[in-house]
Order: sequence, then structure tokens, then C-alpha cells
Amino acid sequence: MRVVGDSRADLNLDPTLQPFRVESRGADIDIRVRWVGSLPQSRERQLFDSGCVWTLYQNSGGFQFDFSTATLGGVPYKRLLVDERFRSASLLLSRECFENRDAAIPLEYPLDELLITHRLTQERAIELHGVGIVGPDGASNLFIGHSGAGKSTTARLWTSLHDVEILSDDRIIVREDRVRQDNVRGDKASDAETQIFMYGTPWHGEAHFAMPGRAPLKRIFVLEHGHGNVLTRLARSQMVAELFARSFVPFHSHEYVDSALSFLERVADSVPCYRYSFEPDERAVERILNFRD
Repeated sequence: MRVVGDSRADLNLDPTLQPFRVESRGADIDIRVRWVGSLPQSRERQLFDSGCVWTLYQNSGGFQFDFSTATLGGVPYKRLLVDERFRSASLLLSRECFENRDAAIPLEYPLDELLITHRLTQERAIELHGVGIVGPDGASNLFIGHSGAGKSTTARLWTSLHDVEILSDDRIIVREDRVRQDNVRGDKASDAETQIFMYGTPWHGEAHFAMPGRAPLKRIFVLEHGHGNVLTRLARSQMVAELFARSFVPFHSHEYVDSALSFLERVADSVPCYRYSFEPDERAVERILNFRD
């Protein structure tokens, strides 16, 4: 995402986003920050109400996200106008709601994650509830699970026992990306091939692990508390169902749901997946390190 504003204050970032900041280059989403006197209640067609701070509307140019809270009077304090492809957006901030303009954080959560999850619907990618770990052996494993399944516990266990990288202990993006392979006959690069990668995100869990990195995905494990650290290989249909149940998909559009399922089928064809009934101690880590498909 590239953010443009009239002042430095318009570019304020939440501390969790700072490690993910990079020098300006080609962006998938361009966002222009603008200030207005106030933002009236929307009269557009409502598509979805989160029941929390944001509501989604359909407008003539694409979509409109309104953000409001009772502490700021219940009127929108922020409004995002974005095209249908999630490539270009205007972010309107209300002067009426922000007495101290420098205190406003334009991409404050959940706007940052909403933009990403919707943008991923335009690509072969999805966000999952999971902890991504690059182990001491270099293997990159994704452990997915609902809240309370043991994601943060798993992250803490691995870091207490081994030198590992934790891309996130709660939310991971899985994405198909192009890689270039060396030509066997010389130094020329062959045609680009695709591979499934997992990416870290700023949206961490209880263990507070979040880093801007990626790693080729080797295996996926569906976490559940149990006994004996038992691994069970999942069939393709089972894997798609388990991944979908732990995904962040904008359910207000059946096209987005269909796209997500199609991509998860691609993941299921490329990466093995296991149900992991584990006990939260060092044996759970060693079971994975010593596991062979």
C-alpha cells in the first residue's frame, strides 16, 4: 500500500506497522488521505455491518467503508472510498471527530487488515488464522487454528527450544508467487514458475510475534489439543474445509468466497496438510522436527 497526504501527520503509522514500512515503489493499493469538516451518515446501500466499528456500503464507484464509535459521537470519523478492484482509494478523515489532527492514524486497525483481506480477493492469496514458523532445519511450517487452539503456545514453545523465525503467531497470508529457476544448461533463467509462500503480517496474537518476511510453505498442520502428539494426513476435501474455516474471507460477496475456495484447492494440491493433536511441551516440537512425510 502507498499512502499519500498533504502533511507528515497524514502518514502516521501505528507502531505495529512500522517494521513493515518500505521505501516507495510500485504499489498494489494507492491511498490518498484527505481531511473534511465532517462525515454524515451514509445513505448508500449497506452490504455488511461488522457489529463493531465498521460498516460496508456499495457506491457508484465501488465500495465505501465507514468507521464510527460511540466515544466519537456515533458518526463516521473515517471513511474509505475504494474502487471494485481495491487498487485506488480515498481516505476521508473528519476534523469534527479529531480535535488533535496529529493524533489521527489513517491506517489504524482494522482498516489496514480490511484493505489487505479485500485486496487478496483479486489475487491467488488468502489470510489464515495461523502461526508461521521457519524451523532450525529451514523447513517452513504453518500451524493453523481457531482462537484457543494453541497458536501462541506453539510459537512460544518453538522459540524457547530452538533458533527459529516466527512470521506471525496469529495471522498469516498464504499466497502463490512467481519464482525463477536457474536453467540447468547455463546461467540463463528459465520461465518463472509459481510456488506457495507464507507471509508474516502485523496482526499478532498473544505471543506478539510479527515480522515482514516470507518463506516457501512446506507443510500445514491443523492444531487441536490432545494426547500423544498424533499426526493424521488430511484428504484434499478435508484440507480445503479446514483451511476455509480458519480463513479471513469477505463473506459479503459470493465471488470472493468462490475465489477463496478455488485458491485453497490449489494450496491443497501443492502442500501436504495434517491434523495435529498435540500436548503443549517440548515433545510437540520434536515430533514435527523428526517428522517425515
